[in-house]
Amino acid sequence: MNRSYFAATDIWRIPQTVITDVLEEMAIDGSRGNEGIALFLGRHEGTTAEVTHLVKLRGPGIQKHPDQIRITAALLNEVTDVAIENDVCLIGQVHSHGPGHYVDLSPTDRTFGIKTPYYLSLVAPDYAMSEALFQDWGVHVYTENHGYERLPIHEVDRRIQFVSNTSLPFLTVGAENGF
Repeated sequence: MNRSYFAATDIWRIPQTVITDVLEEMAIDGSRGNEGIALFLGRHEGTTAEVTHLVKLRGPGIQKHPDQIRITAALLNEVTDVAIENDVCLIGQVHSHGPGHYVDLSPTDRTFGIKTPYYLSLVAPDYAMSEALFQDWGVHVYTENHGYERLPIHEVDRRIQFVSNTSLPFLTVGAENGF
């Protein structure tokens, strides 16, 4: 097995059920007028990253607002612990932007977002409450030389592979009693 946490990733394999699952998770916050988020854990095999787990963030370590999400270092440390326990790593995320906003990364996303080589960052429109097709989402990849770059649609079609699969585990990190 040739696994590296920072391997040059050319393809992301995502189970088809993931889109529905993350939309449902983010719509909880969207119904409150806030951005939502879910994280992707997975494994790298050569130049392919495969999403194997989804992460819900809960408790006081995450604050969700109409135009911003704040995650504490302590909560991200908990995500790291969960990733290690499951022999996977953090490979990406999806978050939503509000109605009428673009699906590019905001200046805040670019400045304070996770900056790990080949990290996948998806942006869903309309607080994840519309029936927008995946083709209408923003698909961004972090590279060391250029920061976050939005992939053009022909690259999205080539690099994001939706695969048939059963539902992935949705792991909850943080206190369950808070949003």
